[in-house]
Order: sequence, then C-alpha cells, then structure tokens
Amino acid sequence: MSAYVWQKSSYCAQGEACIHVAKARTGTVSLTESGDPTGAILHTTPTAWAALLRTIKEDRTHG
Repeated sequence: MSAYVWQKSSYCAQGEACIHVAKARTGTVSLTESGDPTGAILHTTPTAWAALLRTIKEDRTHG
C-alpha cells in the first residue's frame, strides 16, 4: 500500500499530463506526475504550497 493518498488535479488534461497531490504523514505536501507516480516526488510545506497556488491564481486573473 502506498504511503500517500494521491488526489488528481481538477485541471488535468486528458492523458497522463496531471499533477497528483497528497498530504504526507509528516504534514508536508507531496506532488508527483501522473505519468510516473512512483518516480520523483516533490515535498514542500503547506505554507509554500498555498503561496504557489495563490501566485498561480493571481497570475491567471492578471494575464
């Protein structure tokens, strides 16, 4: 059984071009690519993840 419960991005295109997100037991946020979910896993803090999402959303409304 995987140590993560992955949630697929709601903005996922068809195919394997998706980002999966999971909350790790340590409290960190983990990200992986759906094309290779057991490959590289990026770990970040909830604060940094929230800041990234805010920045992306702000850029979309200004561009």
